[in-house]
Amino acid sequence: MNALLASILAAALALPAHAMPDLVILVRHAERAAEPAADPALSPEGEQRARALAQALAGTRVDAILTTQFRRTRDTAAPLAQALGLQPLAIEARRGGAASHVQAVAEAVRAQTGTVLVVGHSNTVPAILAALGGPQLPEICETSFNHIFLLRPGAGWMQLSYGAPSAPPSAGCL
Repeated sequence: MNALLASILAAALALPAHAMPDLVILVRHAERAAEPAADPALSPEGEQRARALAQALAGTRVDAILTTQFRRTRDTAAPLAQALGLQPLAIEARRGGAASHVQAVAEAVRAQTGTVLVVGHSNTVPAILAALGGPQLPEICETSFNHIFLLRPGAGWMQLSYGAPSAPPSAGCL
């Protein structure tokens, strides 16, 4: 009996404290259309950027995709999800609840393994990056759509660009 207990305890201690993916890729949704205001689809430029994201990540083995319930995040992820045969997981975002949404996304990311793509919003992507152990960055400018953040939990991060260049950033945002 003591040998069984010792082996169970040894196995439990060998498990990591938090399951974390090897790589987390974070992007803001692509350019959105003006209408409908409540939940717009992507503009033609946004559709092109969504395809550019799929092309940029074509050689990366993405294991999970997280979006919000909003069409612009789902549509940004769609070309890659279709190419990989993945069903994105939508984490609901509520008005005025950015902090709780960031926590929910961070928890959902931690539950994944491998490589995870997170498609969020200008005010949530930097906060999710920080919640997962990355740096505190300013929000993404309303005119910026080309940032891609790569986070290796516990090892470091980098910021790159994909697709067509966005407008130059305003003061105080990326």
